[in-house]
Amino acid sequence: MKLSLGPLQYFWPRERTLAFYRDVADWPVDVVYLGETVCSKRRELRTVDWLDLAERMAAAGKEVVLSSLALIEAESELGVLERQVDHGRFWLEANDLSALQLCRVAGLPFVAGPTLAVYNHRALALLVEDGLRRWVPGVEQSRELVAELRDGMRDDGHAMPELEVIAWGRLPLSFSARCFTARALDLPKDQCGFRCIDHPDGLPLATREGKPFLRINGIQVQGDETTDLGPELPALAALGVDLLRIYPQAEGTRGIVERFDAARGASVPLPALGARNGYWHGEAGMTLAGHAAGR
Repeated sequence: MKLSLGPLQYFWPRERTLAFYRDVADWPVDVVYLGETVCSKRRELRTVDWLDLAERMAAAGKEVVLSSLALIEAESELGVLERQVDHGRFWLEANDLSALQLCRVAGLPFVAGPTLAVYNHRALALLVEDGLRRWVPGVEQSRELVAELRDGMRDDGHAMPELEVIAWGRLPLSFSARCFTARALDLPKDQCGFRCIDHPDGLPLATREGKPFLRINGIQVQGDETTDLGPELPALAALGVDLLRIYPQAEGTRGIVERFDAARGASVPLPALGARNGYWHGEAGMTLAGHAAGR
């Protein structure tokens, strides 16, 4: 299995972002996703900067995929997407149907990101006809559903695209036109002051009882818990998973990459690090299930 580094979900200062990716060039990841997926107002790096980073990652021997916004609302956002597609050198991770359509028209191979709603093998087959080469299931889709789609594709005589599963990181649960960070700080969305830059791992949100619950990240809401499919590696290999996605976090991402790199291909699961994996087992996302729970 290959290792991929998913797109940066948080808003970091320019120099911190560039320094992070300078380090990534030496990490044992095979695929690097680059681009803003959450909010177009995050302009510490412009489109040209992301493309320059893409060229540097490619020169370092990484496969590069450009990631699109998950929610496109304005002509300016569509313009950025068109520039990504027109660049033509790298695949695009389509996180919105607008991206999928532009890739189809341009004949550009694409990755179906986790925010595209694909729940049956016939929809997956149609996307393959349009240029889909890799599929990242939605965060709530279980191993059982993934297996059903894989088997359905084979039964209908279709080639299964590459399968990439989110193996580590905080899961993107939802997106909205409203900026949750601005609302939490009692600011108008258009005058937010880019305050999410103050929260490099998102703004924690607790329940009334004070228990960790969610992370607010601009217009995106994440689970507070970190998903960890390390204990599932042998089962993932048996399922035919091609890539394991690791989402960047403010601290310790390199150690997580090295942990998965040392374990891929091993016949025994990694020990759980106290993270959660409930969705993968068809349970609530914040639960600890399967091998990680000692079952």
